[in-house]
Amino acid sequence: MSSVARGSVGVLAAFIALCVAGGAASGLASPPGDWYASLAKPSWTPPGWLFGPVWTALYAMIGIAGWRLWRSRRAPGARIALGAWCVQLALNFAWTPVFFGLRAPTAALAIIAVLLASIVATVALAWRVDRPSSLLLLPYTAWVCFATALNAAIARMN
Repeated sequence: MSSVARGSVGVLAAFIALCVAGGAASGLASPPGDWYASLAKPSWTPPGWLFGPVWTALYAMIGIAGWRLWRSRRAPGARIALGAWCVQLALNFAWTPVFFGLRAPTAALAIIAVLLASIVATVALAWRVDRPSSLLLLPYTAWVCFATALNAAIARMN
């Protein structure tokens, strides 16, 4: 394997690790706990065990998408797309401590709404630079749409 290929694999691993570890750290720092269990939730709330595997897969795809944008960083529009990718990731990591840590579903709803808009912007910007990056973010977009609806329902019900 060439040193360029090794370096690229290392950067890919770093992108995935950033996403997975960042998401895990956010979740471990602000676990749902008894407070979340006591909230009124809609009947379509997924079981708690589902969130870990779903987010792990999504974070891996987010990391790969970010890496692909980073690799394309010299292409027109790539730096803007990569910047949008960074913004959505920061908003993603901010949601959990607000919802669970501060126990503030309404404030978290504001964050997730901006997060969703930033993901959609990232998808659109990435489409112009590296279509596979954009496509990798579509399951994440769908899940955050669902999570936004769930957050809104919990905020309304409590």
